[in-house]
Amino acid sequence: MFNNLTDRLEEVFKKLRGTGKLTEENIKESMREVRMALLEADVNFQVVKSFIARVSEKAVGLEVTKSLSPGQQVIKIVHDELVELLGGTTEQIRLDGKQPVTIMMAGLQGSGKTTTSGKLARMLKEKGRKPYLVPADIYRPAAIEQLQILGKSLDIPVHPSTTDMKPVEICRQAMLAAAANDYDTLIFDTAGRLHVDERLMGELKEIQSAIQLSEILFVADSMTGQDAVTVADKFNQDLEISGVVLTKMEGDARGGAALSIKSVTGKPIKFIGIGEALDALEVFHPDRVASRILGMGDVLTLIEKAEAVVDKKEAEELAKKLRQSTFTLEDFLGQIQQIKKMGSLDQIMGMIPGINKLKQLKDAPKPDEKELAKTEAIIRSMTKKERKKYIIINASRRKRIAAGSGTTVTEVNRVIKSYSAMLKMMKKMRGKPGLVPGKKRRKMPKGMRR
Repeated sequence: MFNNLTDRLEEVFKKLRGTGKLTEENIKESMREVRMALLEADVNFQVVKSFIARVSEKAVGLEVTKSLSPGQQVIKIVHDELVELLGGTTEQIRLDGKQPVTIMMAGLQGSGKTTTSGKLARMLKEKGRKPYLVPADIYRPAAIEQLQILGKSLDIPVHPSTTDMKPVEICRQAMLAAAANDYDTLIFDTAGRLHVDERLMGELKEIQSAIQLSEILFVADSMTGQDAVTVADKFNQDLEISGVVLTKMEGDARGGAALSIKSVTGKPIKFIGIGEALDALEVFHPDRVASRILGMGDVLTLIEKAEAVVDKKEAEELAKKLRQSTFTLEDFLGQIQQIKKMGSLDQIMGMIPGINKLKQLKDAPKPDEKELAKTEAIIRSMTKKERKKYIIINASRRKRIAAGSGTTVTEVNRVIKSYSAMLKMMKKMRGKPGLVPGKKRRKMPKGMRR
């Protein structure tokens, strides 16, 4: 998401960076192009109009500072306004209020409510909460069973709902069960429809009246663009939602829903779904997303993702192996698995500052998930002995590994060659100050040198 918008804005700001002096004319021209880029990204027309007016007003009266060029200052204004457009500050689930915390997931059918309920429960469990999943969708085939399967895989209790019960009664009984078992967070997975109707809203209002809800999260499919914004506004008018969860943000949607929803509904985006995996739910940070849109990367999220999958002890052991040239193909496989836990290569690269400029180069390397999967399959097809001592892998072994991994001998050779080259590089780096941890050399004072 946002790739097309990022590319368009990069072109606009490239012209501004070369501008020695800002005039009303070049600001007007730049804002016209920004306006078109936002409209092409499916951002609400009124939202775009207001955004451009605010940026233009600040840019025209700009006092040029010595630390930034005029172009850079306009980019800063756009960044600050994007942050405000996306919600301003990070807002999460309120966990310190009345206990237990009760969260109702609402939205249309197919938006991803059930999966998001499981993802949210997992996230809250990692924070030390005791979540309780409550299936309150008695209409969609296998909706209850789906949540039960998710709960089992996450080792999170699920309320024993049945399709012959009324949704409001399910929620009441779940509250009693939570009190009896000390569950401090209830997540109600409610029914959806293909469109907004009176029956759906009536059922949700009945639950809202029966249960004192801490949060009502509207779950929206970001791929539906402005339709998601319109539906969110309708839900907000009827239920007074507390926040939004945008799903399928890893797809190729243009990003209009994310950039419009706060301005239209007045309610913040609290979470974004970035994949099918149960750990693919992120807290929504407006400042970080604004930086991503402008091609500035998102180092903080990248660090958080790395910290979540990398064990400190393991990292120190790995550094030791690299220093001593004992880094094996088994270790290499472990690193591939850790990278996969962090998300897709596109997502990871999108968080690196300046990567957008690199991607624009003609011969720039492109992340290839298939190649990573091939490398993993090749290493997995090796025996433990081969992974620890790659030099024993002769021609017949390479042929067997290729057959076992569904690849070619050429591809097996390429993996071994890349690994071998990496070992040689680490050997050269060993002992050079500042390049490998633990191997810094101290310079002797001039008087003590021979």
